[in-house]
Amino acid sequence: MHRVLIGTIGYQYLRDYSVGPMLLPRLQAMAWPPGVTVEELNWGPIAVVQNLEAMAEPYDRIVLLAAREQGRAVGTLTLRRWRGGLPEPERIQDRIAEAVTGVISVDNLLVIGEHFGVWPEEVFLVDVEPGPEEAGTTLTPPVEAAMPAILETVRRAALAEAPSLPPMEPMHGHLLGLYHAN
Repeated sequence: MHRVLIGTIGYQYLRDYSVGPMLLPRLQAMAWPPGVTVEELNWGPIAVVQNLEAMAEPYDRIVLLAAREQGRAVGTLTLRRWRGGLPEPERIQDRIAEAVTGVISVDNLLVIGEHFGVWPEEVFLVDVEPGPEEAGTTLTPPVEAAMPAILETVRRAALAEAPSLPPMEPMHGHLLGLYHAN
């Protein structure tokens, strides 16, 4: 059986930065085939790593959903494939320090998971460009309008035999190993 984890990442009550937690109930309510698990991954990268290490049967694919500020238009949705790679050891330690102080970051999760070698061959990130960082329980109109596309993109990334992504170009951001599908 093909095992897939869909994990949402994000803050509670922080408008667009809460897109993962806000969509969690909708993702859990979708009809998924056996072997697909949907859960929140806000319990810290070290705990996520320990949970993945302890599994008798590892996942074949992991799809992560998060808001991620990259300077795009608010509501821009991107599907990316994690290609691995690590920064220098000091940056890894910085990521771990942030994680243990409660910073919720998909970047930290990816780097820490890579450092401990827990990722399966197929790890995908569905990210949406958030609006201003402000308290609130609603999404900005552009992110709200993107919700159907976000759900469909997560579904496609989780269920496609091999999600078809256009040729990948390296990102010029701060996250090593993440490639952008143009």
